[in-house]
Amino acid sequence: MSVAATYCRGQWGLTAPLVQVEVFLGAGLPMFSIVGLPATAVKESKERVRAALCNSGFEFPAGRITVNLAPADLPKEGGRFDLPIALGILLASRQLRPAAADALPTREYYGELSLSGELLPVRGLTLAAAHAGHEIIVPLPNESEIRIVSEARSLGAHSLLDVCAHLRGVERGPRPPRPAGPPGGVAAALPPPAPDLADLRGQQLPKRALLIAAAGFHSLLMSGPPGSGKTMLAQRLPGLLPALSASEALEVASIASVSGLEVGAHDGVRRPFRAPHHTASANALIGGGPLARPGEVSLAHRGVLFLDELPEFDRRVLQSLREPLESRTVMISRARAQAQYPAAFQLIAAMNPCPCGYRGDASGRCRCTPAQIGAYCARISGPLLDRIDLFIEVPRLPVTDIAGSQPAPRPEATMQLTSREAAASVARARQRQMQRSGCLNGELPQSQLQALARPTRAGRELLEQVFERLGLTARSYHRVLRVALTIADLAESDILGPEHIAEAVQLRRTAGAF
Repeated sequence: MSVAATYCRGQWGLTAPLVQVEVFLGAGLPMFSIVGLPATAVKESKERVRAALCNSGFEFPAGRITVNLAPADLPKEGGRFDLPIALGILLASRQLRPAAADALPTREYYGELSLSGELLPVRGLTLAAAHAGHEIIVPLPNESEIRIVSEARSLGAHSLLDVCAHLRGVERGPRPPRPAGPPGGVAAALPPPAPDLADLRGQQLPKRALLIAAAGFHSLLMSGPPGSGKTMLAQRLPGLLPALSASEALEVASIASVSGLEVGAHDGVRRPFRAPHHTASANALIGGGPLARPGEVSLAHRGVLFLDELPEFDRRVLQSLREPLESRTVMISRARAQAQYPAAFQLIAAMNPCPCGYRGDASGRCRCTPAQIGAYCARISGPLLDRIDLFIEVPRLPVTDIAGSQPAPRPEATMQLTSREAAASVARARQRQMQRSGCLNGELPQSQLQALARPTRAGRELLEQVFERLGLTARSYHRVLRVALTIADLAESDILGPEHIAEAVQLRRTAGAF
């Protein structure tokens, strides 16, 4: 009888608890059992491990084999436990003798085994690498994912034999070549350039609103006829935002890895942009399923969530956005699992002004009745609209603006703001906010807002008049203040004057049309 232990990590929400894989070889009739709350994929590892050991030249031990995945009350799922189970069997049967006595307790092992003994990639390893304090051995395809965790020490292995040779202190010879990188060297490894704001002609007010939204982390709703440029505007927002910090990149990569998405080198710098279809369910948007997986709001963490055709989403799905827009987190509770995920996303939404899309258009082709328009706009609830900071109308451009054939325009009308110029303004405004309060204006707690947003006398009087005339709620009042503060930051002004309040109100008064 013999017992051996190896180490791995499970996955529970955005945590990676340590799992000890204990293997017991005893006398008796041949039997292979796995205990410790394994899911179906873990139970099936018995056949994968058996075939991988035999096809790698090892002897599968006869007798009773018991594998315990501790702690027993933690659900285990996925194929990541195949490699530590196989190594535990080899150690318990004395077919593997590590060169160093501390080789096993100071390493963690991850990988799904093919029947031939090759290591296949598994998901969630960014999270495991962030929690591990020592070397981890992973499949070769997962190595690029691990590099996002700068302090992680990892070794990529091609097969079970590679891992055994490493533990014995023996080199197995040259590894199989890695897939060729993109042509062009380091420059080609950089993320592709984001769409430029200068590509969009005209639309000065929508561009200004986009700049304010980027600078202060504000939510934005655009309304306009089809083809007016709403989607193009939304797609250019990530190009205005600064690159992810190291901690933010780790958060984004961990969520993507847990969701089973491919994590590459580009994910360490660029912010996520998620655009789910309007048929998405509440589970797809917020998260859910038997194992409480993250949804689109968490996949858009530290980035942009773009909801096109907003009224076409199911009303209950839209209602589920209200809590994450306020708390910046999502708690998913299921019978078998409960998990909390971050959801600090920037909501950008677009919609048509009526069912046909042409209400208010100069063409005059809208034939929608007031009842139809009212029913269409009522699909978006008042409480959800109250949580959106900016509302703008995106009109259809005249052909002279599209073709650039308008004669002798004023010099300021021909100026096309580029994404690089806008990003520089956004970076300066964000730096002011971080130095002042440690967070962006869109995330500013109400207690700090009252202390920092102190309008001048004229600005305060204007805000009071607007509050009474438009019937703003307390939440809307504070959102106007946050937007005005961002406008002042863009202007590099330490004074919150009436011109900043007036622009913030102008960018919100359109909400009354919905």
